Amino acid sequence: MERMQQIVGRARAAFNSGRSRPLEFRIQQLKALERMVQEKEKDILAALKADLNKCGHNAYSHEILGVLGELALTMEKLPSWAAPQPVKKNLLTMRDEAYIGYEPLGVVLVIGAWNYPFVLVMQPLIGAIAAGNAVVVKPSEVSENTARLVAELLPQYLDKDLYPVVTGGVPETTELLAQRFDHILYTGNTAVGKIVMAAAAKHLTPVTLELGGKSPCYIDKDCDLAVACRRITWGKYMNCGQTCIAPDYILCDPSIQSKVVENIKTTLKEFYGEDVKSSPDYERIINKRHFKRVLGLLEGQKIAHGGETDEASCFIAPTILTDVSPESKVMEEEIFGPVLPIVTVKSVEEAIEFINRREKPLALYVFSNNKQLIKRVISETSSGGVTGNDVIMHFFLSTLPFGGVGHSGMGAYHGRHSFETFSHRRACLIKDLKMESTNKMRYPPGSQKKVDWAKFFLLKRFNKARIGLFVLALLGVVAAVMIK
Repeated sequence: MERMQQIVGRARAAFNSGRSRPLEFRIQQLKALERMVQEKEKDILAALKADLNKCGHNAYSHEILGVLGELALTMEKLPSWAAPQPVKKNLLTMRDEAYIGYEPLGVVLVIGAWNYPFVLVMQPLIGAIAAGNAVVVKPSEVSENTARLVAELLPQYLDKDLYPVVTGGVPETTELLAQRFDHILYTGNTAVGKIVMAAAAKHLTPVTLELGGKSPCYIDKDCDLAVACRRITWGKYMNCGQTCIAPDYILCDPSIQSKVVENIKTTLKEFYGEDVKSSPDYERIINKRHFKRVLGLLEGQKIAHGGETDEASCFIAPTILTDVSPESKVMEEEIFGPVLPIVTVKSVEEAIEFINRREKPLALYVFSNNKQLIKRVISETSSGGVTGNDVIMHFFLSTLPFGGVGHSGMGAYHGRHSFETFSHRRACLIKDLKMESTNKMRYPPGSQKKVDWAKFFLLKRFNKARIGLFVLALLGVVAAVMIK
């Protein structure tokens, strides 16, 4: 406990010194982070290969590319993001300066996840640095090689006091959560999310929780099945199904279920060849505990394709389940593995009802040639994010906030949304000490005349043109004189 107090204490002292606040310093640190990613690319790729069997090009496109893109965007846009944001004024404040100022929250904690262990630590870190905070970084201990590398590299490139890295498992994380932070961003499962939120509540610390859930994928009969299934196959089986916004299950009409299976099987052969296990593009389950958990979800299910496993290498082949009961075990929890259940529904209405009976998912996917049907599903359901006629791609658009709702999380980040998550939007109004007579209507003693003038100026909607404001200003002076 004492060690965690010292780490957080040093970070807070460094933040209180004010050195993380100037934009020049923030951009300098972001440039150093960019240099780290570029110079240590081979080491990062090797760690991801060791943890998840990610081949070089997959690891680069899934993890490094997103970090470099986020860094480039943030460094380019930070001056405009951090600038005071003027707001519209009413008659009573039209001579004053009114704006929203962005100020850093203080010392924040970023707890990463093991499934994308580099990008899911770095992207929040970028936003927190950009906002001017001190950041305690806690990578997931499950992806131990990447965690070790992050702890080794960050102090070589970034300010050691402002951006410390803490490694370790549950005991270390528990001690860390006992400390007071000004914001916590956690990526992981709902059960641990509740623990994080409970710990944060003791200090009234706000949280951003990026959790998971069972993200549904509805396929309409009026759809190009070959294209739809290729896109679904890519999103479901990338990273061996260990993606928080992977399509968790398919909803479709019974009449197209067999066609969906055949199209996915064809695509799997196209992607990974005859022998999936030897494909360099197919990853592995992170460890034996998760291997056994995913394996347990197959019990009693009708396997239409796949099902082959190898515990020694944590290999589970891409698997499709058909005629799945909504009450089965595989439909109770997030799968987080290469297993794709298909549940049949007879209409879009039934699909919407099915989705709404369950907890709100982190993502939702709809495939149809009918854009109105897609928009209907969007309007009649709720999820953290949604993509129509594709999967996962909303994650890669930095102008869209990435986050959950309900059991799938709260808050969001990516691009400007990261900067705002780690900033306090401060309401600022600066007046002068002149024209005191115009304030008479708000000072005691009260009168009906003062109330009537206040209603006139605050409740009326006026032409915003300059001449209109000029006339209103004259009215304000007249009102002040009459009240006096």
